[in-house]
This record gives sequence, C-alpha cells and structure tokens, in this order.
Amino acid sequence: MVLYTLSEAIWGLFVKRNKIKPQVQSPKQLHPHLPFTLSTPLRPAPHFLGRPAAMTSLQAAPRLSLRLAPCEPRGRLLPPWRLVLFPSSCRLYTLISRQLPICNAQSYADDLLVASAQSTTTARSRLIAAEREEAKAVLSLFLRQKGLRSAVAARISNKSDGFIEHLISKLQIAYRSRYAEGRELSTPEIRDALLPYLEALSKEHGDSLVEVVENFPDPFAAERESLSYSMILTPTSSNKQKAVARVSTPTSGGALPELVLYLLDLGMDHEEIKNVVRKFPAFAYYNVDRKIKPLVELLLELGVQRSSVPGIIRKRPQLCGISLTDNLKPMMAYMENIGVNKAQWSKVICRFPAFLTYSRAKVEITVSYLTELGVSKESIGKILTRCPHLMSYSVNDNLRPTAEYFRSIGADAASLIQKCPQAFGLNVESKLKPITQFFLDREFSIEEIGIMVNRFGIIHTLSLQENLLPKYEYFLTLGYPRNELVKFPQYFGYSLELRIKPRYARMTGCGVRLILNQMLSISDTRFEEILQKKSGGF
Repeated sequence: MVLYTLSEAIWGLFVKRNKIKPQVQSPKQLHPHLPFTLSTPLRPAPHFLGRPAAMTSLQAAPRLSLRLAPCEPRGRLLPPWRLVLFPSSCRLYTLISRQLPICNAQSYADDLLVASAQSTTTARSRLIAAEREEAKAVLSLFLRQKGLRSAVAARISNKSDGFIEHLISKLQIAYRSRYAEGRELSTPEIRDALLPYLEALSKEHGDSLVEVVENFPDPFAAERESLSYSMILTPTSSNKQKAVARVSTPTSGGALPELVLYLLDLGMDHEEIKNVVRKFPAFAYYNVDRKIKPLVELLLELGVQRSSVPGIIRKRPQLCGISLTDNLKPMMAYMENIGVNKAQWSKVICRFPAFLTYSRAKVEITVSYLTELGVSKESIGKILTRCPHLMSYSVNDNLRPTAEYFRSIGADAASLIQKCPQAFGLNVESKLKPITQFFLDREFSIEEIGIMVNRFGIIHTLSLQENLLPKYEYFLTLGYPRNELVKFPQYFGYSLELRIKPRYARMTGCGVRLILNQMLSISDTRFEEILQKKSGGF
C-alpha cells in the first residue's frame, strides 16, 4: 500500500509540475494489467484548464510490477513501457517509464531521437547503396554500348568511385522531390536520368571518356604540372587555350615540358605539336612514359617507320590515350581473326590511323553488314587491309543506302565493295545520282550504266566537271562508237593529256586503228610493237 500511495504521489507531482493534461487518467488506464487501481483519478492543475490538451502517444509492454527506481546517471536507457507526451510547443519530449525515474526522462527522450535519426540514416544509406550499384550498372552498360568488352566496362565502373558519386548527385538533382519524400528510384528512372548525361559526356570528351570517368573529378590531375595562377583562375580561358599554353610555356626550370621535348626528338616541330593540341586539347596532358612512349614502341614493332610516327600522331592523337592492353591489342587480335593481314599493320595504320580507335561494337556492325551483303570473311579482311577507311562509314547512313542504290542501277554491290570500297562513302543524292544522270543525258541506258559500274567501280568517284565531261567531249572527236565506252569505261581513268591524247595521236600518225581498250591499256613497249606490226601490213 505504501508503494502504491508513493507511486500515485510521484505521478501526480510530475503531472502538476509539468502543467500537462493527460488524455489518460491513471497508470491503470495506461496499462490495464497493472496490479492495482487508483482511488482518485489524477486531475490537471487548475491554471492549466482551458488550454489545449497535449497530444499523447502510448506504447504498451509486457506486465511488470510498479516500484520506485533510484535516479540513474543521465543516458540510462529506460524500460520500453512509457508515456510520450507532446506539448503544444513541440519542443519538449517528456517520457515516463513504469519505474518513473524522473531524472532519466530527458535522457530517454534524447536516446529516442538519436535512435530515430539513426534509423532514418540507415534506411537512407541502404537506398544510396542500392542506387550506387544501379549507377555502376548503367555506366557499365553505356561503356559496353560504346564498344568496350564486358570485363573492361565492369572493371572501370567498379573502380571509378568518384564518378559514381557524381552520378548519384545527378540523380539527386533530377529527382529532388522524390528524395525529399524518401521514395526509392526505379531502375528505368535511374537509366532515364543517367544515360542522356553519359551520352553528352561521350560527345564532349570522345575517346577520352574512359580517362575522365576513371580520374573524376580531375581527369588529368595525375599528369598535370602546375600552371600559372592566373591561367587557372581566368574564367575566360578555354580548355584549348590552356592546353596550348601548357605546351608553349617553359616549366619552372626554364625547359619545355617533357611531352614537347619527346615529340621534338621524335621529329615533330613545335608548331605541329601546338596544332595537335588545338585539335585535341587532352593530348597536352598525356604522360610521356605511360601514354606516348608505349604507343610509339608498338608502332615501331609493327613495322612503322620512325619518320612516319609523327604523321600518325598528327592525324589521330587520340591513339595515345587508348589503353594498349585493354583496347588496342585486343582490337588488333580481333581484326586479324576476321582476316586483316598481320604483316600489313604498318600500312593500314599509316593509311588510316583512326582505324584502331573504333570500338569493337562498331567493327562488328560493319563486318556483320558486309557478310549480309555477300562478302566472304576472307574478302572482308582484304577490304579492310586495303581500304581501312571503310570502317569510318556508317552502315545506315552510307553502306546500306549506297549498296541499295548500286543494285537499283544493276550493279553487283558485293563485288563492287571489294573493287572500290571508297565508293560506298559517297552521298547518293549529291554524288552518285548526278554521275548516273550524266550518262542518262547522253543516251546511255540504265543497264549500260550498270555494266560500266561493274567493270569500272570507281566511275562514280570521279569528278564530273574535271574528269568525265572533258574526257567524254574528247571521246566524241575520236570517231569511236558509244558502246566502246560501255565495253571499256576505264577510259575515264586515264589522264587526258598524258595518256589519251598522246596515244591517239601516235596511233593515227601510224595510220593504225586500235580498239579503245588496246589503245590505252597496254604498256608503251607493247603499244609500239602493235603499231609497227599493224603499220607494216598496210
């Protein structure tokens, strides 16, 4: 009884002291399993009457006995059964435990708030971790779409933590309201936000995208030497101007940068180096030992003459930024597997240095179309060895429409692309159709034009005004029938001044008449032998 009376007294004192109006009247009402009842319900203090009632929240717990507890040090965690009262000021959280240790009430409130905050933080951390993995998956997918092998794309995504955090910040900006609500983003939402951004970065940085991703936020920090303070802080200085200044300004020791000295020794002059940097500013930040020298050594191993290396760098400085182990060598192995002549790499690279900068996905698309066109695997390798520029042609914008057009005039597209692959880089409307129309206007049939194309594939690559027109007008003076051109369209491939006119004058001077093919295609020695034989018979 003493325990009960003292407990009720403490309860009443606490309620009166804090001037609160409980919505429950007694500990018995707070928990029906308490082993006692109160004879007199608790009453609020008179001066509290008329004020808004405080909001209450009750959490029940298993049956426990009521007893007094000594005042424990601040911070002791109280039992789970408690009455939580929220005054109208919303600034005081008062908690009463079944044991009613008043000194611990504020400590318990603090613990509750910390636990709530920790719970929210833990949940948010889980969401961020999930979104981080989603961002890695999107980045890996994008890199694979750009031609990187799956293993390489995954490795880059997993080690580029700085860039992944940057992508998470992009998500937070794009879905600000969703984050405020604490709602989890779906995979399609994450992809919709990140893929356009990655595509924009790809267009901006080109072949240097991987380097940007791996070294974010400063792609060239590891390789950059200190620039002048004014250069760094000048907001109007473009990246190109900074890059050019880097290869133009001596270092603190008064010497030119190591990159410039190496390239000068390689055979490039200083102005050429600046032009390369203007074309591709990232080149100014390439490390000599890790980027430039390994490529030069590879080119020399492939048989490229040292004197030809500067020209390759001038044409395609991006080659220096591509990983040899992850990209260049695997791509070369793949090309050799589809028929590119291994012994001809030096010629291929000198003809078209960009050949090795194309992604494997791009190469596979082109190879697949050539196969669809009817070109054998062996012939594909020969085509790419002889004309590596073919890889720069888009299947949908160049190869397919050109093949369809040649077929429409009766030409064999599969055979033509092996004889004259460069013709497939021409625009149908602005280049091919005008050539066809030129012959149609001169009463050649579409069938005859198709025959001429099959026999002389490069006819559509010739200049209309500087080649076809003057040679055709001269042909009309020769007295040959028009079908001679159908039989021998190669006529348009010979020089008018150095071959056609001198041969015709020599032939007519001997009183001999040869067919067009015989007059132009044979060697000078054979031509003279025939003239002597023919003239001796007259």
